[in-house]
Order: sequence, then C-alpha cells, then structure tokens
Amino acid sequence: MGTVSDSFDLVIIGGGPGGYSAALYAASAGLNVALVEKDALGGTCLNRGCIPAKAFLETAAVKRHVDHSAQFGINTAAPTVDFAVTQARKNKIVAGLVGGIGAMCKARKVEVFNGVGALGTGKSVTVSMADGSSASITGTHVILATGSVPRLIPGFERGGPIMTSDEVLDLDYVPARVAVIGGGAIGCEFASTFADLGSTVTILEGLPKILPGLDADVANVVVKSFKKKKIDIRTGVSVTGHQPTGSGSTVVSFGEAESVEVDAVVVSVGRRPLSDNLVQAGTAVQIDERGFVVVDQYCQTAEPGVYAIGDLINTPQLAHIGYAEAVLVIKHLLGENPMPIMYDRVPWAIYCHPEVAWAGPGEDAAAAAGIDVVVGKHPFKFNSRAQILGETEGLVKVIARRNPDGSAGQVLGVHMVGPWVTEQLTGGYLAVNWEATVAEVAEFIQPHPSLSELFGETMMSLTGRNFNG
Repeated sequence: MGTVSDSFDLVIIGGGPGGYSAALYAASAGLNVALVEKDALGGTCLNRGCIPAKAFLETAAVKRHVDHSAQFGINTAAPTVDFAVTQARKNKIVAGLVGGIGAMCKARKVEVFNGVGALGTGKSVTVSMADGSSASITGTHVILATGSVPRLIPGFERGGPIMTSDEVLDLDYVPARVAVIGGGAIGCEFASTFADLGSTVTILEGLPKILPGLDADVANVVVKSFKKKKIDIRTGVSVTGHQPTGSGSTVVSFGEAESVEVDAVVVSVGRRPLSDNLVQAGTAVQIDERGFVVVDQYCQTAEPGVYAIGDLINTPQLAHIGYAEAVLVIKHLLGENPMPIMYDRVPWAIYCHPEVAWAGPGEDAAAAAGIDVVVGKHPFKFNSRAQILGETEGLVKVIARRNPDGSAGQVLGVHMVGPWVTEQLTGGYLAVNWEATVAEVAEFIQPHPSLSELFGETMMSLTGRNFNG
C-alpha cells in the first residue's frame, strides 16, 4: 500500500476514551471524522486500565463473598482461585467492548487508521500505518488524544517479577507475595485485589500516608480496612532497589536498610503523558517540561483549530474526564459556546475494597481555602441495607458552607467510602455541581432499604433535625 491522502472535518490522534468518544460524538453531529489509533480501540482504559483492573476486582469480590458465605447460611468447601479463567473472562469482556467501539465507528462512518499519528503544519497528520504504509491526512480541526503510559522508577525495569499496571493485568496466576510501589488510587486497587485473592501484600509509599489528597476521615476507613486484610502499609519510605533471588522472586530494599522478598512487584507511581514525537516542527502547539500539551479552558492549543484532551493535558487522569473534554471540544469547534469543565467539582472513584467516591473539596481542603464549613457524617454500620449485605465499613461525609447564622448552606463536597459508593455518588455530584443547599437536597426522598439512604440522612442531619442517629 502506498501513500494515501485525504481530508476530513476532524482528525483525532488517539483512540482511547477521549479520542473515540470525540469521534463518535462528532460523527453524530454530522462531521466527517478520521480516527488514528496505533493499537486496539479503547486505549489504556479499556485495554490496560480501568476495565481489566475492575474485572480483576470483581473476581476478588466474588472470592470475598464465597469466603464469607457461611454467614449467610451457604456452606461451601474452601474456594480456590483459577486465575487463568479470570484472565480469559477479562479478555472476553475487553474484546467485546473493543469490538463494540469498532462497530459504532463503522456505523457512523468514522474512518479508522491503524497506525501512529504525528501532527504537522497546516493541520496535517502523517500516519505511519501498522502494515508499513503511510497516510497523509488533514483536518479542518485536529484533536490530540494520545493518552498516557506508566511512569517508571530507576532500577525497576520491566521484566520477570517487575511489572507496571500494564503487565500485571496479563497475569494468569495469583502471586503469593506482592509489593506495590505507590499508595495512590491505582496502587491501592491492586493491593486490595491481591489481598482479597489471598496474596500477602506490602504497600511501599514515599509520602506520609496512602491515598494522599483524600479527605482524612475517608482515607482512615481504607487504612483500617486494609490492615484487617493484613496489608502491610509502609509510608514515608523510599524504595532503593531490588535483588533477584534466582528462583523467580526478588528482594525489594526500602527505607532504612529494610527489605521484603516478594514474587511480584507492581510499580504504580503514576502515569506520564504520551507526547513523544507527537508534534512535528513548525506548529504552535506547546508541550511543557512534564510532557503535557498546553491548552486553554476549552482544550485549545496555541495552534488554531488544534485541541488536546485526556491524559495528554494536565487535568485529572480519569476516563470520564476524557469523555467530558471530548464533548466540550466538539461543541466548541461547532460554535455552540459550551461551559468550560469545572475540574474542582468532577466525580472521582477508587475501586478498592472498600470503595471510595467523592466530588468537591474535603474538609481539610475547604479549610485550607479559607472556607468556613459545617460538616455532617454518618457511618454505614447503622444502615439496614449495609447490614443485609454484610458490608458495614464506611461513611458518608458532607461538607457545606456555613451560613451567617451558623446553619449549613451550599453543599461544597460529598465524600463516601463503603459498599458500592462509586454507584451512589451521582446524587452528591449533582448537589455539588448544581450548587444546591443542604435544605434543598434533604427534601429528596431516598428509597428504603437502600445504601443511598445514608446520603439523604447525612443531608437531613445538617438541617439540625434527623430521625436516625
């Protein structure tokens, strides 16, 4: 195949959550779209991130339920884990979702180029195709959406027992001993997964606590739960290296001459934007010292008609933020005057056990911003549905602005930790973003019995009246 030339209303480099959602949304608006992706559609989230990791977490949840089934009157023999079946199930889920994106692109006449794209002058994109050919395409508009890759640390090159979040998702067995380097969201999800599957897990975190930035009350629930799982949490320690034993394991050194022998090391110290070789000379697109493409509040670069979204820019590295930025950009290039994304109010979710979800500032963050607040919090241990599920760890916490008379006013933040809180956050997210008051939200009726009752009860308690606690 030789060189192909064509022009489109929109060319998108990168087929992850931001890229493919931009393509489909733009096509639904009648634009002629080209989507460039070097690997499988769906990007990191679908192929090496959110979806595979949550499939593993669900296997861990099933194992946890079976382990405690006797409490529900279901007697079973000691369960075993066939992780090869887990891996096959995960691959089937991923393949189905990847195929679904491809089918939607085809149905909406999005032209997919399987190759590596690079932006040149005049909004031209050179595509080095996977089959060895090349294509030169241009767009009236271009979106850069190449995503991110795991950050690495010196001395921990991938291979053998050393893995990043990419390689660990290809495991077809459960390692007996696991060290997770990094106690952020991704690290805690892997730590939770392997602990529930029976691994001995050690978290090594350089900062004074795991899950930095979380509201303290929420983070404390996770720490206590992890300790019940016998996860060894080492904070304030630097990892200095590792020494293979010759028998498949390795000894990881950290702190003041401390070490731990493990069968797998998961390096989870964040992700960096994949902007390498993305922009050729001659464009006005700027890339900062950390590798992020510089954009304005509408995700516009300094090059007219060129945008960047997702993990490639310095906004929260969340798939749903990529979706939101995709919609923002398409509306903007269509001249629809969209409202910029308020990144301080977006929904966050961590899928460890117990789950964590929040929108808006926590108590300490609000205080640091100089805001006088009223705080309400209720534990799940008194919630009837939580007791029925046997999942009573956690709480709901609401941070509201204090009115001049001392009462609770506008809802600023809603923070949750406990059973299925990632599915319960919607009410809190809407309250924060609609700038609702505590009194307004307290009027809404929650179904009974439900986990979401706790959200309603916490709001009601902030009105000064309550019927539960």
